[in-house]
Amino acid sequence: MIIDDPAVHAEITALFSRYETALGANDTATLDGLFWPSPDVVRFGVGEALFGAAAISAFRANRAGGSPPRRLGRVVIKTFGADFAVTNAEFTRAHERRGGRQSQTWVRLPGLGWRIVAAHVSLAAEIS
Repeated sequence: MIIDDPAVHAEITALFSRYETALGANDTATLDGLFWPSPDVVRFGVGEALFGAAAISAFRANRAGGSPPRRLGRVVIKTFGADFAVTNAEFTRAHERRGGRQSQTWVRLPGLGWRIVAAHVSLAAEIS
């Protein structure tokens, strides 16, 4: 298994950037398309535990105004072989020192390509 194969790493880096752009623009169609369309996909957020693509999509659709503006801090992207990757990032919200952390597990699925199969977001008291 090759860890951090440059071509695979570039694919995930581009997808992570696409996710962040869609999040900032509240582009729910793109966000929905990046998650695995399965009842087994999971997203744990600050105040919610969402199980299944339908629940994640409904949460995004009902979130007035989308996610608060934020700036990324440290980002770590690791790929394992050709079909598995994790992304981890710290972020701060605009005009606040309060920040958070996010983690995504990405899998290249047959017929679908890369999809997020699990995601987690948490808030922190302060990100340095």
